[in-house]
Amino acid sequence: MTGPLVLGIETSCDETGAGIVRGRELLANEIASSVAEHARFGGVVPEVASRAHLEAMVPAVDRAMERAGIKPGDIDAVAVTAGPGLAGALLVGVAAAKAYAYALGKPLYGVNHLAAHIAVDQLEHGPLPEPGIALLVSGGHSSLLLVPDVTGDVQPLGATIDDAAGEAYDKVARVLGMPFPGGPPIDRAAAEGDAGAIRFPRGKYHDGTLDFSFAGLKTAVARWVEARQDAGEPVPTKDVAASFQEAVADVLTRKAVQACQRNGVTDLLIGGGVAANSRLRSMAAERCASAGIRLRIPRPGLCTDNGAMVAALGAQIVSRGLPPSPLGLPADSSLPVTDVVVR
Repeated sequence: MTGPLVLGIETSCDETGAGIVRGRELLANEIASSVAEHARFGGVVPEVASRAHLEAMVPAVDRAMERAGIKPGDIDAVAVTAGPGLAGALLVGVAAAKAYAYALGKPLYGVNHLAAHIAVDQLEHGPLPEPGIALLVSGGHSSLLLVPDVTGDVQPLGATIDDAAGEAYDKVARVLGMPFPGGPPIDRAAAEGDAGAIRFPRGKYHDGTLDFSFAGLKTAVARWVEARQDAGEPVPTKDVAASFQEAVADVLTRKAVQACQRNGVTDLLIGGGVAANSRLRSMAAERCASAGIRLRIPRPGLCTDNGAMVAALGAQIVSRGLPPSPLGLPADSSLPVTDVVVR
């Protein structure tokens, strides 16, 4: 496959990602996670994440280049997540990308983390539909987006008004005595539980918007568990996990299908760390099939934060001939999704 050879760097949260993509072909995707260092705190500690990125950055890039079988001078461009994310973590990645770009004499592209989560799907399923609807769900984001062009036209349709879906998973896992991050252990427990055992609330389910709210659901789970404990009764952890997960998947997939129908779009893409969740994937498949919507979800390893997604977006931007970012580009922790490339 031909196309620009791009190095992608991702440091928005607790994963140091270095990916190399040629056109739409994935050549390397190296990830160094600091999640174990955050587990005892029950959440990501920004300063710990930043220091971990500093230590992991150069080794991750070196491994990616070795796996791809290329030399640094072979790359055509450097792409880096410029936002949104944790400010200190972003600064590490942006500074590293500037150094590589300057030293190698290559153009630099500061890109949007959310747009990269959309672009990564083309590494697995080919060119993106234009337009498409994207549902992005992670520890920091729950968003519905209309995407006519992932390199420059991403339009927000709805977002969480409080907790993101992944954040709710982490908090419910803590209530149930499960480790951080909460997504995988809840998913495993839910597989052996009864999803209909407890009818937890579905925030903003019938409000007519495409926004989300998971704070009430998280609180409802905590209060239900607390009431059982106060009464001296055992907590059916697997049933709680399954019922909570059912509520999250129900809201996310319902609104995603509504977004497609309201905008006359027949392609739905789901990305972000929570897209690896088994119930979300299965319910989305069921509802999309019923509604005549084509569903695209990357494999789990490409759903979580990684450098490949940044490189994939960078490769598309380079292919379109868009101008690069300045070497003085800032890291922007609240970069709006409408800003795909930092100018």
